[in-house]
Amino acid sequence: MPLLKLIPDNTNIDFMRVRNVALILSILVTAASIALVFTRGLNLGVDFVGGQMVRVTFSHAPQLDDLRSRVDGLGHGEASLQEFGSPNVIAIRMPLPEGGEEAASRAASDVRQVITQRYPDARFDAVETVSGKVSEELFRSGAWAIALAMLGIAVYIWIRFEWQFGIGALVTLFHDVWMTLGFFSLTQLEFNLNVIAAILTIVGYSLNDTVVIYDRIRENLRKFRKMDIVPLLNLSLNETLSRTMVTSLSILLALLALLLVGPDVIFGLTIAIFVGIFVGTYSSIYISSPILVWLRVTSDSFRPKDPIGRAEKGPRNEDYGARV
Repeated sequence: MPLLKLIPDNTNIDFMRVRNVALILSILVTAASIALVFTRGLNLGVDFVGGQMVRVTFSHAPQLDDLRSRVDGLGHGEASLQEFGSPNVIAIRMPLPEGGEEAASRAASDVRQVITQRYPDARFDAVETVSGKVSEELFRSGAWAIALAMLGIAVYIWIRFEWQFGIGALVTLFHDVWMTLGFFSLTQLEFNLNVIAAILTIVGYSLNDTVVIYDRIRENLRKFRKMDIVPLLNLSLNETLSRTMVTSLSILLALLALLLVGPDVIFGLTIAIFVGIFVGTYSSIYISSPILVWLRVTSDSFRPKDPIGRAEKGPRNEDYGARV
């Protein structure tokens, strides 16, 4: 019985034909994501803004105005209510009361009591309390983790390949991260430490996919010395397409199962990785590779130079023309 193949052998898709369209689309969507984050902002969780968050599951969707008025009537500050994955699950956020842990515990107990009086079948899933100082440190540490991860990856690619590849990897990571941030700004899903972990996972996956493609491009640059850069990139992408698609689809199917039947507590983590993997697969084909064309990489770019400064002559492969 023959093995199932998602991608046929000897594919010859002209990816580079639409590289300029993909560039314009990516620039527009990335700019929109940046604008969304700076204008609409992110729905920062308790991890980053401080305060209290009580997550409650009701047997049926409650009236949010009625629930909000009851919690506000306790005198612990203005409450913010938001659906958490489904209309039956509500996240209640309140400012951190003065008086330390004892006051915070008393406020959470008051919220539990007033909700139970009106909704006796309500289930309290989680109560989180984070101080303002801790939340600032968490936000700063998360931002530094993402920035240093992206910088370290760019330096690694630069050392392993050439500076053009390092720039390509950094632009690709920048694209993937901002696309994910834009998605969270658009949907106003809660942005917490789980999402930071997801973004770092996306950065690692994007690097892995980019390195595989860049390694094949480098091999083909040495092998096909007379081939123009655009058909060489197409050849490299087609040769790695099966690996890219199988890996991405396997991960996306597993994440889709978690989205459909997984626990709500990891919903933000799961949806962030799902979006990041989808965007990262696109960018590894239409961002990391075409950028080498825009940086004027050719088959002679990385050949050793003779003392006069000319590229040394070496063996050239003439067979590719016959294959095409």
